[in-house]
Formats: sequence, C-alpha cells, structure tokens
Amino acid sequence: MTSTLGTPPAPPEPAPSFAARFRAGLLRRLARFHPVGLAVALLFYCWSLSPSLLPRAWYLQGVATGISVVTGYGLGVLVAWVGRKCGFVTDWSPTLKRIGWYLLAAVAVVVVPTFLVLGSWWQDISRELVGLEPGSGWDYLGVLAVTLVVALLLLVIGRGLRRLAQALTRLVTRVLPTPVARVVSVVVVGLVVALAVDGILTVEIARIANGSARAVDEGTADGVEQPQAPERSGSPASNESWDSLGREGRTFVAGGPTPEEITAATGRPAMMPIRVYAGYRALDDAGDLSETGEMDFLASRVVAELERTDAFDRDYLAVVTTTGRGWVNQNVAAGLEFLADGNSAIAAMQYSFLASPLAFLADRVSPRNAGRALFEAVYAKWSTLDPESRPKLLLFGESLGSYGGQSAFSGAQDMITRSDGALWMGTPNFTEQWRRITDSRDPGSREILPVVYGGQNVRFAATPADLTDVDGLRDWEFPRIVYWQHPSDPIVWWSTRLIRHRPDWLKEERGTDIDKGMTWIPFVTFWQVTLDMVFAAEVPGGHGHAYTDEAVYFWADILGVEDDERVERIHEALVSGSW
Repeated sequence: MTSTLGTPPAPPEPAPSFAARFRAGLLRRLARFHPVGLAVALLFYCWSLSPSLLPRAWYLQGVATGISVVTGYGLGVLVAWVGRKCGFVTDWSPTLKRIGWYLLAAVAVVVVPTFLVLGSWWQDISRELVGLEPGSGWDYLGVLAVTLVVALLLLVIGRGLRRLAQALTRLVTRVLPTPVARVVSVVVVGLVVALAVDGILTVEIARIANGSARAVDEGTADGVEQPQAPERSGSPASNESWDSLGREGRTFVAGGPTPEEITAATGRPAMMPIRVYAGYRALDDAGDLSETGEMDFLASRVVAELERTDAFDRDYLAVVTTTGRGWVNQNVAAGLEFLADGNSAIAAMQYSFLASPLAFLADRVSPRNAGRALFEAVYAKWSTLDPESRPKLLLFGESLGSYGGQSAFSGAQDMITRSDGALWMGTPNFTEQWRRITDSRDPGSREILPVVYGGQNVRFAATPADLTDVDGLRDWEFPRIVYWQHPSDPIVWWSTRLIRHRPDWLKEERGTDIDKGMTWIPFVTFWQVTLDMVFAAEVPGGHGHAYTDEAVYFWADILGVEDDERVERIHEALVSGSW
C-alpha cells in the first residue's frame, strides 16, 4: 500500500495569454456568423467602395458600405439556406472548417485595407471630374468605424425581427401547418415594418420637422431687406405682407437685378422686373378653405399680385414652382430678367415649411398640387387676354419644383400647347411626365441625353452646347421646352429600380463628369446613389444638382435670343454677382 500523503499537488495550469484569449473570443463570435454570408459581405464591401455619381464624404461612404455589407451578408445566408433546402449539405471536418475560417480571415486582412485605399483613390478621381480639390486619404480610415457601427446596428435589428417572426410562427402553428405559419409570420412582420417605416417617413417626419421648419421660416437671411419697389410682393404697396412671405420668399422678392444693373450689363434701357409671391403663412388668416383649398387660395393671391403690378402687360410672364419651403433659383430668375431687359414678371408661391430633402421623403403631394394650382390660376387669366399683346407664358422649376410644375400638364404636347417655353432643371426620376418623355426617346439616343422627335420642341441638355450640337436634331421650333440635367445629378437618376435593375444610363456611355469605372451592382448602386443625394448641390456649378449661371444660355435658346455678345455679357454679370 503506497502512501500519497507526501505527494506535492500538481502545478496549476498556466493562464492563457491575452492573444490566446482574444483569438478564442474572436473565433466564438465569428462562429455565430455564417461563413458564406461573411464571404458575400466581403464582396459587397469591395463593391461599395467603387465610384458612383459624385464624391462622398467618408462618413457617408461608411453608411453606404455598412448597408451594403449587411445586404451582402443577408444574401449569402439566404443562398446557403436555399442550398440546404435543396439538399446541398456539406459535412466538413473541424480541421477543414478551421482552415476555411483562417483563409477567409486572411483574405479579409488583405482585401479590406486594399479597397479602402482604392476607394479613396476613386473618390479623388470623382472629385477632379466635378472640379473639387483632392481629399485626405486619412479621412477614409473612418469608413471602417462607421461601417462596423452601421452593420452591427442593422444586424441587431435584423435578428430582432427574425426572433419576432419565430415567436409569431410558434403562435400561428396552433391553427396552421408549420410551413404556412412561417410564410404568414414573415409576411406579417414585413408588412408591419413597411407600414411603420412609411408612417415614419410620411407622417412623423413631416409632423416633427414642420414645427422646427416653421420657426426657421420666420427668420430672414443676412443682407435681405424689404423691397420698396411696388413691383415686388412684400413692399409697402403689396397686398402680401413682408412677414407672410417666409424666409425664402423674402429672399426671392428682395433679390434680382435692378434696371441700372441690367443696363450696365447689356447697354440697353431696362425696366424694374416684377417678382410676386405668396407665402404659406397667408393661410393663417385664410378662414374656411373647405371649398377652395389651400393651394388654390395661395394661387389666387399670386394672381392678385400679378394684376396689381400690371404683370400681364409685360413681355414675359414666368410661372415657377418652388422647392421645399419656397426656394427659387436666383441665377435662373435673374438670367431671364437680364435677357428680357427687365420687361418680365415672375410668379411663385410657397407650399410647405419643410426643407427640400424632407419634402422629397415625406411630401410629394404638396408640390404637385401647388404646381397645378398656380399654373391653372395664372393660365385662366392669361388665356382671356389678346394673343397679340399678352406676355409670353414661360415655366421653370428645379428639383421638386420641376416635378410640381410639370404636374400641371398631361405631357409634352400639353406643355407645348399651353405655354411659350419651359426650363426644367434637375427633374426627379419619379416625375411622371419626364419619365414618359424620356422613355419615348428616339432610337439610338441615350437616356442621359434623350432626343425626342428629333428635338423639334423638346430638348435635353447637360450643357448649353447640347441644345444644338447633338446628332439627329431637327430644326429647333417654338415653343421650346428644355430639360437641363447633369449626368452626375443623383436627384435625376435615383430610383428604387436601381436595387434590382440596371438602368439604361449605366448601359450606355457614361457622362463626362462620371468616373468611367462606375458600373451597376445590385443593391449596392442604389445605396451609393442614395447617399450621393445628400450633398448633391454642394459641388461646383455644372455638376451634380448645382444649376447656376449657365441658365442664361438656356433662356437665350428658349426665347430665341441670337445676340451672342449680349448673352456673354449677361453671363459675366451672373458669374461676378455684380447684380
């Protein structure tokens, strides 16, 4: 019998090193993810950093990449699930699984920083194409941090919805077979999410933002003072009070060139241009509008201002549908006024307190109603006048203003019949009239620069030269309708169809200010173009959603002004801001 009393205790196991603990923890967490999903997510990460329409800030790139990574992961998991259901089951040994994980990790270690560098390089190419200085490559390191935060947040939300669907399935299986219960649960959860998101976008955002937007609307931009000329709404002679016009309305009526400034640029005698406007605040004292409606009421006030200022005696009368909370592009308005020697009137009204981005998401009804109401009210008066002496009736609008302004017409022929010319800028892709005209373009012409019926009355252009220098154009007849749209403007090209369909403008030759490496990638391109919209107007004129001093060239073509020297002098005045 051997005694163990004197046997020393076994030494304790050494504590694992930090590196070992980190590796073990990382492997445990990675094991919760599907390897196929991670592989596809890595592919989507690479794709998301490819060039798009405009250069993006690093944090916006991080958002686009995070969404793309989660989309790729979800698609990879879906493919693996379908494969299992179809009988493609693999029984890898633990060793092979470990090798696979290490291989995936090694690829990620190489690919992630490589495409981060490539993405920064592609962004600098895009910046050069739109006239911006190169950015700092170091900023792009933040893309990884934003990507991880966005991706993890979306994964948590996704897994929460999956658990909700599973719980609902267990409940429904009491009355339905399990396969049917699963389908019903997924559909119900999907509908609830869709309705919730739609409600947040169309109701809650508008409700919450409208209060703060109304407060912002009370302010007046720096340097803007109440006009004294009777030709302006908000002046002492006007029926519309200065305070009722709103921030953008006050900026509009107080701006524009004076007769002296027009003469200085053109060398010709000039009149004081008329600018009339009705603000959304005029509704506060409107009383019962159950019979007339808000937009019709505001439009009637605009017409009253036109009559007060004798606007129907001018050579040109332009009806403009504003964007968001009432903004009018000053370059476009002033370009027309310079060319008309001030013998013009411009009519506009505010239809919302919401800024354009929020209105774009939450309220597409108001700009349509406003555009229709304002044009119909002006047209009703104008059409009763002597055709020989009444002013040329013109139209213009930008972005939501273009969308709303075109809503007054059934199509191009209606515009041609009931107006003397139009300039539509940066038209959103969801505009029905624009879509119909673009889809009916002549064979062989590009979606990015369509030719419609040989350009007889309707022409599309990215630059003024496109109005006359595009192949296949017929004689340019009056009235002239111009769609001014930049190849790099995401407002024009954004559509939910980008998720699953390659658009014609990405099948054809790219625009001159778009990286030739841009290509369509399912899901990814949609999010790239979506994020491009955020700062679409914060680029130099002639690119993105920035429609600036070139407007005078388009107006010259629409009005038939052939004095090139005079047009150039006006353009110089617009560029210099001397007015």
